[in-house]
Amino acid sequence: MSSGSAAQSERRSGALLNHLARRMRLRSESVLAPLGLRSRHLVALTVLRDSGGISQQGLAGTLQIDGTNVVGLLNDLETAGLVERRRSPEDRRRHVVSLTEAGAKRLNEAECALVTAEDDVLGALDPAERDTLYELLRRASSGAQLTCADAVRNEPDARY
Repeated sequence: MSSGSAAQSERRSGALLNHLARRMRLRSESVLAPLGLRSRHLVALTVLRDSGGISQQGLAGTLQIDGTNVVGLLNDLETAGLVERRRSPEDRRRHVVSLTEAGAKRLNEAECALVTAEDDVLGALDPAERDTLYELLRRASSGAQLTCADAVRNEPDARY
């Protein structure tokens, strides 16, 4: 291998991105656990906040997970008092899911905790470098179109 190709192979980003993603995931899990949340809970709460309420079937479609799995996910969140399911007044066969006040508060706490996790993982970068990293990652991922639903579906050890 020539020295040029050796230098080029040392600059592959995949392993570094994988390592950084693993560190971020582990740190995120550690700050979410005391709040009684996992990544998939956070994604569902975010969708509910952003939608202002959605049918259970609509949530399953948005998250791109099976209806049975969304029931388990909502059972977790409802037991914790973070969401509520109500019969739709337009169609009694449907349930509309919405974020409770406690759910909105917990989501805010989780988002604040994740800022801390990101600060821990990316602490070696100054704010301008973080902005650049974000923009580069956003551009690189735009071709892949990874959605929150993909993240939920691919979460290791995800049990719905």
